[in-house]
This record gives sequence, C-alpha cells and structure tokens, in this order.
Amino acid sequence: MAKNVNNPKEEKIETVGEAVSKTEVFFKKNGKLIGYIGAGAVIIAAIVVLVIQFYAKPLKDEAVGQTFVAEQYFRAEDYDKALNGDGNSLGFIQIIDEYGAKAGKAVYLYAGICELQLGNAADAIGYLSKYSSKDPVLSARALACTADAYSMLEDYESALKYYLQAAQVEDNIFSATYLLKAGIVCEELGRYDEALSHYRVIKDRYPQTYEGFEIDKYITRIEVKK
Repeated sequence: MAKNVNNPKEEKIETVGEAVSKTEVFFKKNGKLIGYIGAGAVIIAAIVVLVIQFYAKPLKDEAVGQTFVAEQYFRAEDYDKALNGDGNSLGFIQIIDEYGAKAGKAVYLYAGICELQLGNAADAIGYLSKYSSKDPVLSARALACTADAYSMLEDYESALKYYLQAAQVEDNIFSATYLLKAGIVCEELGRYDEALSHYRVIKDRYPQTYEGFEIDKYITRIEVKK
C-alpha cells in the first residue's frame, strides 16, 4: 500500500523529530557556552547570598541599633536631640543620611514628628512623605501629622485632604480626633456646612471619646453663625 504523504499525523511526528534533532545539534555546538552561562549564574547567586549575609544584614542590624538612643530622646520629648543627636549618639537625621530605610521605615515617622514639634513644617512633610506602614494606626498618624504640618503652613486645603484620609484609614477612636481637626479646618475655609457634617459624625459615631464629649460646643458655634 502506498504511503499517504498528506497524513497530518505523520507530518507532525516528522516535524517533532526534526525539532529534537536541531536541539541536539544546538547543544553539541554550544555546550561549553551554556556551561559557562550556568556557572556564571551560580557564581552571581553565591555573591548575592554573601552580600546579604556579610554586608546587608550586619548593616541593617547596625542601623537599627543606632536608633535606640534617638528613640529614648523622642519618648522623653527631647525632639532636638532625637532629631540631631547629642554629640555622641546619632539623631534621626544622621541615621537617615547614613543608613536610609535600612534602619526601618519608622525613622521617617520619628524624624517627621520631631521636625513638626520643632516648628519645621516643610521638613516634616518631606520625612513623613517617605513613611509607609501596614499598621493602620501608624499610617493614620503619619497622615494626620502631615495635615498638621500643612495647617502650620496655612495650606488648609492640603491639611483637610490629609485629615480626611487619616480618618478613613480605619474606623477607630482616633478618627474622632482627625474629623475634629478636619472640621476646624473647614471653618477656617468658611465651609461651615462641611464642618458641621464632620462634627455630627463625631457625635453619632464616637460619643464616648473626648471629642464626642466636647463636640456639642463646636456644633452650637456653627449653628449660631448660620
């Protein structure tokens, strides 16, 4: 019986066979080159492991260790020494300059709050903008501090934006503080209806907070104006 030259199955088998043959030829011709490439990849991987083990990790440990004294000054509310150091130990500015985020993202929050407490609003915003955290309380705190800095600069539109963002990070008692500040900023902008809406949210959702106990006087103040 004559062979069916147009049989698709036979053609496919022949095509696969040709591809396998070509692959074998390629590896025979380029075996040494492939071996060199493989060896190079192993060497690069080994170098990366060594850098992490003997340089990056010790540097990170050193950076974290340097923050201890600065954090102590921060807790004592000595913001100048926390930020600039005491002559023997580094402050957050030097730690950031020398180690960056290797000391942990918290150094940017610390530095931002220190600058804010010292009245340096623009510098505070610069540090706070580099901070990020998965912790909702700390994330909201950073946003609220940024808003405080903009308020200090009398950029009330930006301040309002960040206060509202802080209030929306997570529904907790701290939201009352941020909403109260948002309402005060709205009053500064002459947006009394918007301020009143924020105050009423505090009254309805957070009546047991300090802001909740005090909120009636803010509501009354606006209602008198209206």
